Amino acid sequence: MSGSAARADATPGPVTPESLRDTLGAFASGVVVVTAQGPDGPLGFTCQSFSSLSLDPPLVSFSPARSSSTWPRIREIGSFCVNVLAADHEHHSAGFARSGVDKFAGVDWTSAPSGAPVLDGVGAWIDCTLWAEHDGGDHTIVAARVEALGADTDRLPLLFFRGGYHLTPREST
Repeated sequence: MSGSAARADATPGPVTPESLRDTLGAFASGVVVVTAQGPDGPLGFTCQSFSSLSLDPPLVSFSPARSSSTWPRIREIGSFCVNVLAADHEHHSAGFARSGVDKFAGVDWTSAPSGAPVLDGVGAWIDCTLWAEHDGGDHTIVAARVEALGADTDRLPLLFFRGGYHLTPREST
């Protein structure tokens, strides 16, 4: 790069939660809903921090907030499904982020091999078992072993970028 190339503005002073959120918001991410079949019915929560972790063994990772009341219940079950939301699933993202409501009211789903809900119309689903957990500050870092999976390659992902949902490049043309 030449010396005249544009560069990102530096944030002076200490790193704050606000400056970290603003800066890392420049990275677009997908949105998932992690689901499980509990003894009293289906469970689920929205999660933005999801990624592929390893091909051998097949692992994925996500990071629920330590304040989550749903993750401890899913952890106890030990198997769950990661639902990769499609572009028209903003309502699932918002609905599964709420507390104290029936998150599955009016939501159509089928069962993954583990019995965990696969939400209708998702771009992909990954059926998993808990492999490991690690401290992640105000979040828990979960590593999960992939047991089964599927994808609808015609579905575009729901993207979250700079505090809001955005169209994928294919949608915006």
